[in-house]
Amino acid sequence: MIKIFNVDPIGKPRMTQRDKWLNPPRQCVERYWAFKDALNRQKEDFELPENGAHIIFCMPMPKSWSKKKRREMDRQPHKQRPDVDNLYKAFYDSLYGEDSQFWDARVTKVWGEFGQISVVIKPTREQLEKLVEVIRESLRP
Repeated sequence: MIKIFNVDPIGKPRMTQRDKWLNPPRQCVERYWAFKDALNRQKEDFELPENGAHIIFCMPMPKSWSKKKRREMDRQPHKQRPDVDNLYKAFYDSLYGEDSQFWDARVTKVWGEFGQISVVIKPTREQLEKLVEVIRESLRP
């Protein structure tokens, strides 16, 4: 299963108590809240498993890059800030306020034409067995 969130990934900002009441909020906090709202609008009935998810953060390429450089860098590793751990933290905290139940995930950060977060979930053994059973039932005369 693949779930795609069409939103520019951002790292989780360091927040303080002051960020709860500051008006207007700091720009980085305001961007994070907008990111959080966009993710939750697209979440629908999606649930991440506790383990085994592969999260791919597609970071948008700068508009100033030439077409040649864009072709060369498309889907290549993104080795700049924000760090993978900050992206991961922002993603999980946005969707699940309490994220301590998640204990295993693979995280990848690549360049792309536009920002996007893709989550690839491998089916569990039980899900595969149910699928095989459904297919067998549908093939019976």
